[in-house]
Amino acid sequence: MTRIPHWLAQHIAALRVVLVLTLLTGLAYPLAMVAAAQVPGLGGMSEVTGADGRPAGSSLIGQTFTDAKGNPVKKYFQSRPSNAGTGYDATASGAGNQGPESVVDTKDKPSLLTLVCGRSKAVGDLEDVDGSRPYCTDDGVGAVLGVFYDGGTSGRVTRAVSLNQVCPAKPFLTSYKGVRVTCAKPDADYSHAVTVPVRGNAPADPVVPADAVTASGSGLDPHISPAYATLQAPRIARERGASATGVRKLIEKYTTGRALGVLGERGVNVVELNIALDRTYPKQGA
Repeated sequence: MTRIPHWLAQHIAALRVVLVLTLLTGLAYPLAMVAAAQVPGLGGMSEVTGADGRPAGSSLIGQTFTDAKGNPVKKYFQSRPSNAGTGYDATASGAGNQGPESVVDTKDKPSLLTLVCGRSKAVGDLEDVDGSRPYCTDDGVGAVLGVFYDGGTSGRVTRAVSLNQVCPAKPFLTSYKGVRVTCAKPDADYSHAVTVPVRGNAPADPVVPADAVTASGSGLDPHISPAYATLQAPRIARERGASATGVRKLIEKYTTGRALGVLGERGVNVVELNIALDRTYPKQGA
């Protein structure tokens, strides 16, 4: 009996793997996704109708509930931030592509830390709660120092600059290791400084939830956390002339569990929730 050469057996095995993967990923998976897209609630028939009976978008794509100037409309629950185009643009789905090391602002782009700090402060002001977070200044930017040492990266501190607070802003710290902290000068070069984030005295568990200050990976997710929805409930009740209990019950009604019972976290569909608000509590707020 003639045995197949070892090199040929390896090539045959590789061809089999290619064939199986081609059938699975090139045929079976696309067909399964097309079929799933026809199921109401998964892909097809996701259009929702507003309280006035007119089309009000899709239950699968989030929306911004802001006025022409970008300010939150207080009678509606607010969505999480979005990096898709100008916000929830289905033709420009995407993330901000900034990671945990993005802590220093540039002339053309704020750091991820400053974005988070600013959003947290804004939510805190809107909901009348503590919007402070670790590594954030009181004025809503990243609490980051540029520290200069006489030994380059170590030794005695000779200078300290609050990198994200441009003059004439007041630095969030008066001094650092005995050296007065100054504000950052426009167009100055601080590339030789050692970046030192300062935690501050904000609570480890901020009042403003993480999803209120960060965008989803697609920028299109219509869900917020139950915690963020509950945080907004007092404002909604006040603007709508409704009871806080009634608003919380509406939140619970539009809260969905984890996918398959184990994947992800519980979420509240803001689009559907705001439509339900208009139907249940039609009073027009500010």
